Amino acid sequence: MPIPYPISDVKIWGRTGPGRSWLGSLAASSLVVLAPIGTIVLYIGFDVIILRYDPRPTAEAAFAIACWVGWQAVLFQVLPAEVCEGQYTPAGHALTYRLNGLSAWIITHLVWVTLCWAGILDPAFIARNWSGLVATMNLGGVLVAALAFAKAYIYPTHPRDRKFSGSSVYDFYMGIELNPRLGQNFDFKLFSNGHLGMMIWTLIDFSNMAYQYQTAGHVTLSLALLSALQTLYVLDFFVNESWYLGTIDIAHDHYGFYLAWGCICFLPTMYTIQAQYLGLYPTRPSNTYLAAVFGLGLAGYAMFRSVNNQRHKARLLGRNCRIWGKPAEFIVASYTTADGKRRESLLLCSGWWGWSRHANYVGDLVFSFSSCALVGSPQIVVWTYAFWMTMLLVHRCMRDEKRLEVKYGDAWAEYCKRVPWRFLPGVW
Repeated sequence: MPIPYPISDVKIWGRTGPGRSWLGSLAASSLVVLAPIGTIVLYIGFDVIILRYDPRPTAEAAFAIACWVGWQAVLFQVLPAEVCEGQYTPAGHALTYRLNGLSAWIITHLVWVTLCWAGILDPAFIARNWSGLVATMNLGGVLVAALAFAKAYIYPTHPRDRKFSGSSVYDFYMGIELNPRLGQNFDFKLFSNGHLGMMIWTLIDFSNMAYQYQTAGHVTLSLALLSALQTLYVLDFFVNESWYLGTIDIAHDHYGFYLAWGCICFLPTMYTIQAQYLGLYPTRPSNTYLAAVFGLGLAGYAMFRSVNNQRHKARLLGRNCRIWGKPAEFIVASYTTADGKRRESLLLCSGWWGWSRHANYVGDLVFSFSSCALVGSPQIVVWTYAFWMTMLLVHRCMRDEKRLEVKYGDAWAEYCKRVPWRFLPGVW
């Protein structure tokens, strides 16, 4: 696994550069329209959509979303935070990030429990108002994307870190600014994904548990185990929040509709489909089945965490790193940055990273399919999350490898020869 360093080559930085084809622009514009509609379709379950259900923003949902965003913005700014440095941007900026997601998650959930216990808030509020919330999140995601698009022209944070494709539609979809900010520390990407997207995931699960209890008189084991598994995943994200700074989202993707709407609407609606389904349609698979699937989910999570820990350890210790009791093996890869300086990266090729080039994705996929399997239903809508993660991670794998091939050249070819499998040895 490559240990990331500054990337400056215009061919490998961010998304597509100048010369975007009309077909690519059409595809981007189609997603801008179809993706928000898709979340509503998933919520309904592929029935008669607009005529029967007519999901629309409501004053109650808009007030709730406004309170949520405002509350998270306050926590993001005022809570004590660990300050970490991200990767260098193509323009040479070394941005710092205030990481306080874990404390914000704890405080948010304590406040939620307190308000519910005091009778001020219905614990099933999210589940009961989901139609209006989905419509409002769709609108909010589009508005934030429009704000980011306008900001890139009027008040860019780092003008030299912008990238224009030549198509306004594509620029709106994929974004222009790499790291848009308000002031020095309010980073759009980190706030959108962590404090707006991942933070609400567990609250949606818990709200559906409350709704199931209120309507059915009990909480099924399948929903309880699903919520426990996904809570573990969310907590892992915040405990290891500094890891997120080295991902494609932060280091390479620009901030447009893809990330803005994706974090604000798509993540909360798509990733919680299983809990939404169980809240409405409780299932009762056998305890043996649930134990086996839950164990598989834990194994997927353990693999995901172990793989990422090896990468993090290699980044910190470099050639002094030991993995699985032996000295870590590396391939030295050289490259030149925009300032003309020659730099080196170490491509880790031992441990999990000698097993496959994207072993962390394998653990993530096992976890995703296990989450869906816990529902115990063959309904396609239940499995949408797993299908989406498969497409996302395969596409991300191909994007990442194309970028690394351009960046490292012969060293990357040697790495691929030494570690020939992308996901599963013998399969792909």
